[in-house]
Amino acid sequence: MDSTTTTQAPITTIAEVGRHEGETVTLRGWLYNLRESGKLLFPIFRDGSGLIQGVVAKNAVSPEIFDAVKGLTQESSVIVGGKVRADKRAPGGYELDVGNVQVLQRVSEADPYPITPKEHGVDFLMEHRHLWLRSPRQAAILRVRAEIIKAARGFFDERGFTLTDPPILTPAACEGTTTLFPVDYFEEQAYLTQSGQLYIEATAMALGKVYSFGPTFRAEKSKTRRHLTEFWMVEPEVAYATLDDLMDLAEGLISFLVKRCLERRRADLEIIGRDVSKLEKIAPPFPRITYDDAVKMLQEGHAKGAVENRFEWGGDLGSPDETYLSSQFEKPVMVHRYPATVKAFYMEPDPRRPELALCVDVLAPEGYGEIIGGSQRMASYDLLVKRIREHNLPESAFKWYLDLRKYGSVPHGGFGMGIERAVAWICGLEHVRETIPFPRMLHRLYP
Repeated sequence: MDSTTTTQAPITTIAEVGRHEGETVTLRGWLYNLRESGKLLFPIFRDGSGLIQGVVAKNAVSPEIFDAVKGLTQESSVIVGGKVRADKRAPGGYELDVGNVQVLQRVSEADPYPITPKEHGVDFLMEHRHLWLRSPRQAAILRVRAEIIKAARGFFDERGFTLTDPPILTPAACEGTTTLFPVDYFEEQAYLTQSGQLYIEATAMALGKVYSFGPTFRAEKSKTRRHLTEFWMVEPEVAYATLDDLMDLAEGLISFLVKRCLERRRADLEIIGRDVSKLEKIAPPFPRITYDDAVKMLQEGHAKGAVENRFEWGGDLGSPDETYLSSQFEKPVMVHRYPATVKAFYMEPDPRRPELALCVDVLAPEGYGEIIGGSQRMASYDLLVKRIREHNLPESAFKWYLDLRKYGSVPHGGFGMGIERAVAWICGLEHVRETIPFPRMLHRLYP
């Protein structure tokens, strides 16, 4: 550790230096970059909240301070003291006239920081994800993610929802066990949850309006840009809710999240390179189309050569189909009333057309596809038993779930929003792997 010390100036963060213009402050962080011009050094420091350029004049500091800064290597950890000066040309609008520096650890030149400003391949960056997170763009994405999570919680908390936590270990699956990770649970077989939905249906019958937020797991052997094997979902569930109520709730949630990110994370979105003008168009009402309408659009797109394969009624929408549909709108589009055969066993049938389920998928614009999926839940005990048997699910594992239909059953419904897909869309990311600190994918379990 270098013996050069800082004064006792107040400690602040780079994000908040504007509050201390003209004052001497202390920053604690790391060297991001360093350039030299004659008797001037221009170190750029980062501290997790942002970047700031420092200016070190040789005639304004001791030789020890000048040499300490000049000898810094990328990602060396430092405590820096200096005077905050406004500069419209600088990122963030401020620079730091460095007066002193304490070097906590100087990264060895013999073993330099592996991620440099040069281009690196995706595999290299993913192998070094624990370090890649330090780059300004990746840090900005994680700040936006945190804002989305905070806003989602606030949206439901402010509307009278109660947060209830479902189990992660479950005895059965929501939609069959083919895409779940099995876990040995003492003498029994358990699974990592794919959704908290069934359990928060129970808490909704107790509390009226509830939501859960937690990790979910899907063992799909998919390598698309939208899939992770471990991701986070926020899931509201509402007693007495109809499909229209759910669509209104989803519309309000998405609009709230986008507005909050524009208000509080605009600078981060600009670091990421997001075209915020597209996000500024996100406000109710959202277009709502039936599955029948979607099929017609896809078939017309195929006739024009815009869709590769002709889509036939009765199939589930795949990623290419969702991409095409969502690219036709500037706002999220709600596709509702899918064929019941392609949806989960617990969805309420449409009383007007029982072959359809009262469900909705919300597709984000710009080709990002599904970010929300939900439905009215089946209220009839007898029909639910029939569906469980039709899907060859273990009836004994769902006894408690069937009890919800025996004791005061009511119309109810909810949806799930994948945090990572929402982050990918709001940030304008090409791949979902950048939306979570340590992504888990088909061939990615390290670091």
